[in-house]
Amino acid sequence: MRGAMTGTAGTPRRPLKRGWTTGSCATAAARAAYELLITGSCPAMVEIALPGGRRVSFAVAMHETSTASATAAVVKDAGDDPDVTHGALVKATVQRGAEKTGVTFRAGAGVGTVTRPGLPLPPGEPAINPVPRQMITAAIDEAAIALRANGDVVVEISIPGGEELARKTLNPRLGIIGGLSILGTTGIVVPFSCAAWIHSIYRGIDVARAAGLPHIAGATGSTSEKAVQQLYGLPEAGLIDMGDFAGGMLKYLRRHPVPRITVAGGFAKMTKLGQGLLDLHSRAGEVDLGWLADTLRDAEAPDALVSLARGANTALQVLQEAERIGFPAGEIVARAAWQTARRALGDNGIALDVAVFDRDGRLVGQSSGPAHSPLPRKRR
Repeated sequence: MRGAMTGTAGTPRRPLKRGWTTGSCATAAARAAYELLITGSCPAMVEIALPGGRRVSFAVAMHETSTASATAAVVKDAGDDPDVTHGALVKATVQRGAEKTGVTFRAGAGVGTVTRPGLPLPPGEPAINPVPRQMITAAIDEAAIALRANGDVVVEISIPGGEELARKTLNPRLGIIGGLSILGTTGIVVPFSCAAWIHSIYRGIDVARAAGLPHIAGATGSTSEKAVQQLYGLPEAGLIDMGDFAGGMLKYLRRHPVPRITVAGGFAKMTKLGQGLLDLHSRAGEVDLGWLADTLRDAEAPDALVSLARGANTALQVLQEAERIGFPAGEIVARAAWQTARRALGDNGIALDVAVFDRDGRLVGQSSGPAHSPLPRKRR
């Protein structure tokens, strides 16, 4: 059956459940709070339009009123995606605004504020992204027409506990201070799509470009990130948590260049990059030990090391043996990874190098020096 999943014993399992973005939840909460403000009655369910036109309904988890405002909340359901905001309460407080101001936005407790240039919103603005703002405005405009009421309101979005949750995200590094971002371009969370991670990579590059940083580094994990930061003395804003998405980072840089980029990672991940993989996750492919053996052979590695690589259990085993006999396997892998990264980056003048680290963060390979020119242009 299309879309079905099977377990280890071949038993069918249900398809992964999709969820709702914080932007969708904030929109539903704002629509409910607006109706409560205007009518004095809060709906138990509220319907909103997603950017693609689909209409969906949300249950209102709580509501309350004061003399000047109304508040409603929706519980974030991320479906089967491991989203840090799953189960969070997304609240909207709505109060009347000045005449002809439309919908304006504020960051409440647990929602961050932008403090650095380079993001879709200028510094000082609440971290409620453009598409969620459009969704909220459209929902309130729709309700205002239906209720024959004024749509000039101030909408404050808050997420209890959001400041603590934000520490598990890249917001602090991006200069979003005080809480989470209200995100979403489609309104829907696709499980394990990693869209939020890729979004963070893009925004990290944007922030680095806006700050005029001459050198940034994308790392596969925390060990290589700390190591490459120490190696080059990079500021935090120059560190891109690319994870397994080397291709996504490099292709974005191709369109939005910086003067210099370092790709940093462990021996196994950089071996995959050297093989030609741009998605370094195990789902995309394993370390090809046959390729590694052939590459070491072409670099005139001892026959014993080549044989060991061909029959090794892991790339780590190969690295450990290479270091024991003093052969620079890390350098060989770094040069191969550089070739793959250079092709993805294109011939656009960006200086590129690859740094390979072991599990302790020790540099074991670097691609022929700290900076490189682009690949030479082909002669016509």
